[in-house]
Amino acid sequence: MPPARLRALQQAASSDKSSPEYQRLSWDALRKSITGIVNRVNIVNIKEVVPEMFAENLIRGRGLFARSIMKAQAASLPFTPVFAALVAIINTKLPQSIPPRFQRNDKIICHSTTTFIAHLVNQAVAHEIIALQIIVLLVERPTDDSIEIAVGFMREVVLNEGSISQRVQYMIEVLMQVRKDKYKDNPILPEGLDLVEEDEQITHEIQLEQDLQVQEGLNIFKFDPDYIKNEERYKDIKAEILGEESDEESGSDESSDSDDEEVAESKEGIEDRTETNLVNLRRTIYLTIMNALVYEEAVHETVEDSA
Repeated sequence: MPPARLRALQQAASSDKSSPEYQRLSWDALRKSITGIVNRVNIVNIKEVVPEMFAENLIRGRGLFARSIMKAQAASLPFTPVFAALVAIINTKLPQSIPPRFQRNDKIICHSTTTFIAHLVNQAVAHEIIALQIIVLLVERPTDDSIEIAVGFMREVVLNEGSISQRVQYMIEVLMQVRKDKYKDNPILPEGLDLVEEDEQITHEIQLEQDLQVQEGLNIFKFDPDYIKNEERYKDIKAEILGEESDEESGSDESSDSDDEEVAESKEGIEDRTETNLVNLRRTIYLTIMNALVYEEAVHETVEDSA
């Protein structure tokens, strides 16, 4: 603003503080003050800066504060924890004053924004659920950029090892090892169970808190006045799904049941291919690990069981 115009506005505003000119000058002063405070905050002077920030009208200037914080944080990522701490302090007094203003989706802005949110979670300004939602959003349709942002986000939302037991830490380490092994022992679909073509799959989107129609009455017998008609209708459906020869096959299956029983009786020796012993061993090891307080105890008990 030219100096001559500024002086004219100051003279016009000095007589009436409710005038638009005075409020415009106050707004410009508020913007400069908030921006200046945000730009010079650091880990050393944050305690001195907080009273200065509260001295400004943060209710009126909440948008200015949010914009200044986000611009400063995007330009200075190493200072993200400091900005998050400042927001955390102000949030304790003015929890409704800082609206969410995350609207851009390019990689640089997304990275800086998720980093900021991560430290807001670490500062307990934002609940942990938002961190989980962000991770789900980033990996729902994975790309190189989204996975890169997700990895950086997880590095910022740190796991505090001191707040969980060693047993749980060991479980997390096992999970990381499973990932390194490329999930060779944990396929998405076990062999022989990938039976539905992808274009034929019907996925139901169900929310945890969604009210579902349970229809418990279907578990109770009810008289059907159109029983025969409904049975014939289902036979048509079954024939469409299984084929026209399904009825003939079912009849032949019934006739061959007795023959199958005779053949089964004549077989000598039964080979167990269910891997029962292996399943029992895995269950024993799993229970031993889960019940142990520390990994040394788990190893000791596992060795004793195998001896």
